[in-house]
Amino acid sequence: MTKLLLSIHVLAAILAVGPIAVAASLFPRYARQAAAPRPEAPDDQRAAGVAALLHRICRGYAVVGIAVPVFGLATGAQLGVLTDVWLIASIVLTTVAAVILALVILPAQRGLLTAPQDTAAKGNSAVAARLAMLTGVFNLLWAIVVVLMIVRPGSTTGA
Repeated sequence: MTKLLLSIHVLAAILAVGPIAVAASLFPRYARQAAAPRPEAPDDQRAAGVAALLHRICRGYAVVGIAVPVFGLATGAQLGVLTDVWLIASIVLTTVAAVILALVILPAQRGLLTAPQDTAAKGNSAVAARLAMLTGVFNLLWAIVVVLMIVRPGSTTGA
């Protein structure tokens, strides 16, 4: 049962968190293009549509991503490691990443999508820049969690 839970946990992490990381990282670029379209650049015309699609990907996969900690906790319980420091640190970092996604990244994306194009492009650009930075923090948190999962203290894998 442990191997099944671990397999589902890893697959869910790859298939849910991966698309969020990529889509959230690409979103600010297209949001900036959509906020300040240039007539001489026809690709800018589709930027709003691309940004909307990237936001839908982030939102949809965020819901699916709930499976990652659920199966992670089930796996940890099966392995008897729920009180290990590396797992507690991973849980804390995962919670911080989830809060950043739910309370900062997704609302900022929605705000940039719904902002009228006649608003100051500089304001939208600043929000997009802040969003890009926070997306980097989100991705860094997940990278740290992955490292903790692979090189966990007291591992019996010898890695």
